[in-house]
Amino acid sequence: MRVLFTGGSGKAGKHVVAYLAAQGHRVLNVDKVALRHPGVSDLVADITDSGQMFNAMTAYASGDELEDGQGHRPFDAVVHFAAIPALMLAPDNETYRVNVMGTYNVLEAALKSGIRKVIIASSETTYGVCFSDGQTDPAYLPLDEAYPINPMDSYGMSKKVNEVTAEAFQRRTGADVYSLRIGNVMEPQDYARFPDFAKDPGSRRRITFSYIDARDLGQIVDLALKKDGLGYQVFNAVNDTNSVPQPNADLLAQFFPKVPLTRAVEPNESLLSNQKIRQILGFQEQHNWRNYVPDTH
Repeated sequence: MRVLFTGGSGKAGKHVVAYLAAQGHRVLNVDKVALRHPGVSDLVADITDSGQMFNAMTAYASGDELEDGQGHRPFDAVVHFAAIPALMLAPDNETYRVNVMGTYNVLEAALKSGIRKVIIASSETTYGVCFSDGQTDPAYLPLDEAYPINPMDSYGMSKKVNEVTAEAFQRRTGADVYSLRIGNVMEPQDYARFPDFAKDPGSRRRITFSYIDARDLGQIVDLALKKDGLGYQVFNAVNDTNSVPQPNADLLAQFFPKVPLTRAVEPNESLLSNQKIRQILGFQEQHNWRNYVPDTH
């Protein structure tokens, strides 16, 4: 597929772009900073500029496309990761503006250009636990895609608005639009931090102990690109297990004693559920953190 990918130079994006390219997709990375990944072209552009996004949707994916004489053509799919990636990296109003208007611009440009598959990066922060002011309990665990999301911060709110915007564009166009509620992204070098997580599991409470390996996130995006006909969908994008070795019985008793379970959970099953991506997309985890932290039990 010819894939336009926004934000491919970021922490998560660079691994997802590399995965998609390795799977044979032709990827154009649209970002403010070039990625310079082999076989991937870069287009420096600003998602908050609607005109630039409309223009990008028919850009050449690489220089060799000049040779076939087909001219400008729409992409097969758009993957939208570009954003201010967390709270407290920019003023709250700027985080909200960039993330909300940037996503609107990408969705509008893609779908009005006739592109029939768009995947956007939402966030686990929409559940209202991660960036809450004070310690917040979820209404229930494990967190699933049917949860009534209720963030109180500018970043989480921006992602909630983006999901609503994505669903509205899907209803109008009938295209496939999937929102990925991405968990705490881990690159290979980040596994050096996991022994500290084991010593202090409470440091992972705000993200309900979950994580997503950046390379496994690449697999999830690839599976979503290849899965057609689902209309609008939300998927949690996390690995199979928690990021700490303590069993759920202990974690729940210590950190979420008043939170009801809607179903039984396995001893180390992620409390941010990934059942939906496993059942519908066929996700099979390849990078369990225990493979990289052998001395942690």
